[in-house]
Amino acid sequence: MTANEPPGEPGVGPRPAQGTDPAAYDAVVLAGGAARRLGGADKPGVRVGGRALLDRVLAACGGARTTVVVAATRPTARPVTWAREDPPGGGPLAALDAGLRHTTAEHVVVLSADLPFLQERTVGRLLDTLRQSAADGVLLTDPDGRDQPLVAAYRTRRLRETLALLADRHGGPHGLPLRRLTAELNLTRVSDPVASFDCDTWDDIASARARIREHGNVLDEWISAVKDELGIDLDVDVKELLDLARDAAHGVARPAAPLTTFLVGYAAARAGGGPEAVSEAARKAVALAARWAEESTPEASAAPKAPGDHPDVAPDATPDTRPDAG
Repeated sequence: MTANEPPGEPGVGPRPAQGTDPAAYDAVVLAGGAARRLGGADKPGVRVGGRALLDRVLAACGGARTTVVVAATRPTARPVTWAREDPPGGGPLAALDAGLRHTTAEHVVVLSADLPFLQERTVGRLLDTLRQSAADGVLLTDPDGRDQPLVAAYRTRRLRETLALLADRHGGPHGLPLRRLTAELNLTRVSDPVASFDCDTWDDIASARARIREHGNVLDEWISAVKDELGIDLDVDVKELLDLARDAAHGVARPAAPLTTFLVGYAAARAGGGPEAVSEAARKAVALAARWAEESTPEASAAPKAPGDHPDVAPDATPDTRPDAG
């Protein structure tokens, strides 16, 4: 779902809808720029961990009511609204002004499109800090203590007011640096050296690609990439599924692990989907794997210790009383 609207007057945006959720937020992602330090490469489309940088940022603000990307349109993993400053290339304040015209929520998260390690929990932390303070905005700082105004949450009304003030003072937002905006705002700062990491050079890209393959990160990164690729927005208990795969591989045969997890997913989908359906299907499969493994033990093959003690008969099985049974 995409949309483009004319720029209009600086600092002007749609009025918030009546009765909107105060916890809702919008997101504006700035994905333009010349990427000169990357030799003019299409930075938002550069892949880290198999996903475009832009798609990684869109996943981090997946809870936004409206997500506006200020750039030329392109395929994305999530639906977005497209906007463009007029003329293009007017700088970050002009791009922000264009994006804000499509927002209606009280709070807006403003992000650049080159943040490989930004996650939804960081976006939530910015918003929670903003809601609990009287500040105009909350932004991250990098390891050197520098402000990152494009990894931040702001009060939308204050952004519009400040952009209108700057436009009046300088004849428009085009060409103005971000520091002109932040100098006018009351800001709270949060340190996060990982989430604030941005990719300006090919060395940065190489560092990001290496980091996500580190032992402590690779599984979560892979699962996130697969969900984006398949269009799945579902949080499941990864440990539960890994335990199931281990039990199936150990108690049955190694190829049983991937096939069993596939069948669990299929069964969960038929049951309506959702984490609860996955958990219930996994529980049944784990119990089956345990029963299967028990039958392979020496104790399971031994003669019953007492009359009626048949380890290979399920506890709720009904005896066969036909005349020719047995």
